[in-house]
Amino acid sequence: MSEPDRPAYRPATLLVHGGTMRSQFEETAEALYLTSGFVYESAEQAEATFAGTVHHYQYSRFGNPTVSMLEARLAALEGAEACRATATGMAAVHATMLSHLKAGDRLVASRALFGSCHWIVSTLLPRYGIEAEFVDGGDLEQWERALSRPASMVLLETPSNPMLEMVDLKAVCDLAHKAGAIVVVDNVFATPLLQRPMEFGADVVVYSATKHFDGQGRVLGGAILAGKAWVNDVLQPFIRNTGPSISPFNAWTILKGLETLHLRVPAMCRSAAVVADMLAEHPAIVRALYPFRADHPQQALAMKQMSAGGTLVTFEVKGGKAAAFRVLNALRLIRVSNNLGDSKSLVTHPATTTHMRVGAEERARLGINDGTVRLSVGLEDVGDLIEDLAIALGQA
Repeated sequence: MSEPDRPAYRPATLLVHGGTMRSQFEETAEALYLTSGFVYESAEQAEATFAGTVHHYQYSRFGNPTVSMLEARLAALEGAEACRATATGMAAVHATMLSHLKAGDRLVASRALFGSCHWIVSTLLPRYGIEAEFVDGGDLEQWERALSRPASMVLLETPSNPMLEMVDLKAVCDLAHKAGAIVVVDNVFATPLLQRPMEFGADVVVYSATKHFDGQGRVLGGAILAGKAWVNDVLQPFIRNTGPSISPFNAWTILKGLETLHLRVPAMCRSAAVVADMLAEHPAIVRALYPFRADHPQQALAMKQMSAGGTLVTFEVKGGKAAAFRVLNALRLIRVSNNLGDSKSLVTHPATTTHMRVGAEERARLGINDGTVRLSVGLEDVGDLIEDLAIALGQA
């Protein structure tokens, strides 16, 4: 008698059970396969494996059972056909772009990108004869002009790092597809729990799994999610032959981190909303940005695309860099770090860290000034976070 059909599992269940493959020992926790290679029953099986006529793990640079479990779990959570895990989030972004683009192609990108992503688009791609054009992500007229002629790829973040700018996913995806481009969305700030870009038309979603997925400051990792045909035909040959592979140990650590993602992210969002309200009213603050606040210029779009406002708050301290540094240095619970999405609250000064190398002129266009501070809200008691901020802001 066949097993009855089961309803599709909800995200919290997928985060605990998705993709699990048990060995013959029937272990409870996912097995950690710390191996570089695999053996074959015969020379014939090895030949068939390399020919692709049978499925068998070959080498952990190409695939590994622990990594496969992570990929299957993330694909189920995202609602994607396929996933490939990478060593870092930037490896995911780089592999996505370089596997798809070639000399003569054209990429259109939102100007509000993480510093390293901005460098790839502005500096690396042109070296290979790939045209790159930046637009202001929140300006649909700029998207329309840029995509009025053919393009191969669109790259964007929403919400953006660090100014929490929103991009209209549905509108941009429609424009991009008419121009012949695939749309790549860096969804790291929202996570798949708060926003699912593929539901708005995105073709590829990338993550730094270092952030919320692990979420405890332990390991590096990245993920690329897309349709099966693109992953198998375009991405996989690039990954196989260039080697941006994640270690099985890091994949296993991220798998265990995912089990609590549905508990951590909502709690962090609730605290971030409270912190944003407190900062917005503080006399030492010029402005506080949080996507679900009524004073965010794109609140309506944020609430249309996301189920919560996220774990990040960006604010501007009166008095510029000197005042911002005094605040950061006076914090005792919240620590200075350029990471985010961690269970510990972390704060950074983008102009001198994550966005230092995009240049002062470009920072000004992005709205990043010397008083801008990015706060990643963690799992501490929100009362303690507010007290820490209040004391530190007294030094501004």
